[in-house]
Amino acid sequence: MRPGPTNSMADVAGLRVGHAQRIGDGYRTGVSVVLAPPGGAVAGVDVRGAAPGTRETELLDPRNLVERVHAIVLTGGSAYGLSAACGVMERLADAGVGFPVAEGVVPIVPSAVIYDLGRGGRFRATPDAVLGAAAYDAALASAPSLEARPAPAPSRSPLSSAAASPEGSALNGSIGAGTGAMAGGLAGGIGTASAVLPSGITVAALAVVNAAGSVLDPGSGLLSGTRYGLPGEFDHVREPDHDEFLRWQPTKAPSFNTTIGVVATDLTLSKAQCGKLAGVAHDGLARAIRPAHTMVDGDTIFAMSTCGRPGPEDTELHDVLAAAADVFSRAVAHAVLHATGREGASAYLDVFPSARKQA
Repeated sequence: MRPGPTNSMADVAGLRVGHAQRIGDGYRTGVSVVLAPPGGAVAGVDVRGAAPGTRETELLDPRNLVERVHAIVLTGGSAYGLSAACGVMERLADAGVGFPVAEGVVPIVPSAVIYDLGRGGRFRATPDAVLGAAAYDAALASAPSLEARPAPAPSRSPLSSAAASPEGSALNGSIGAGTGAMAGGLAGGIGTASAVLPSGITVAALAVVNAAGSVLDPGSGLLSGTRYGLPGEFDHVREPDHDEFLRWQPTKAPSFNTTIGVVATDLTLSKAQCGKLAGVAHDGLARAIRPAHTMVDGDTIFAMSTCGRPGPEDTELHDVLAAAADVFSRAVAHAVLHATGREGASAYLDVFPSARKQA
């Protein structure tokens, strides 16, 4: 396997990612949107954590009516943050994108949240529909194939900023839904990774890492997810000095957490197969975070199939499932490596400077 051109979700043709965040005046939170191709994407979900905050997940049950989703929203703000999906729905509806009904369309926008309340100082400073719309606009701006959608001009709070994941770049770190994230006492954030299989199939993941568990190997302090890197991907990182690792005293973890994300492929899959893909991606989460799926995590992973390639033949589905676990582990590692340190949540390479390989 090799990474895709951007080593990000953008390597799955048709998918685009946008982030928006608010920092200051009591805020430290944000929203990330994974926008499906114009015809939507087949999707599934697997919820493993005991404290989830989700929206529209029941629609992804293979027994239920709707086959395709039009966007997936990942957001901070705990249950309050689910309102961010309303802004994405409004943008999609204004563009005429959604599930057709008698008098219009209903956009299908499954969503999941992390718990980041109070990370900026004010408990109720949470994402809203305006911030969701800003994240949608950022995703739309990165997608030449979607320019025909007549989205209205964004309406953003002066505290907000937005960023797209365009072709040729990969955004990781304390942005979007990962703006206020923490990971086992370290700064957490957004991480993304991709893999192109020998068959040409692409698999990618985006993770919002806000875990109660540790992202470190318990014996060495190396980021656990780096063990699944592709050649050259994490060559700039090594095990920190043992004494440095032993001296570290992690910040006490918050009482509620959650890691959420999306794994995607261009292989044509059914809703049931997408559900399996999401479930296997949780294996990658558990390899990179220990413990995972706790009583104070709402760990949730969505899976998307853009159906850009024909349905699986022979061992193709098995290969995609195996790759999904690895790309999610790698995405977790990128989230922590690129996260920005702040008061109460130091960056990994600030805590363990010896973990950075010298050129």
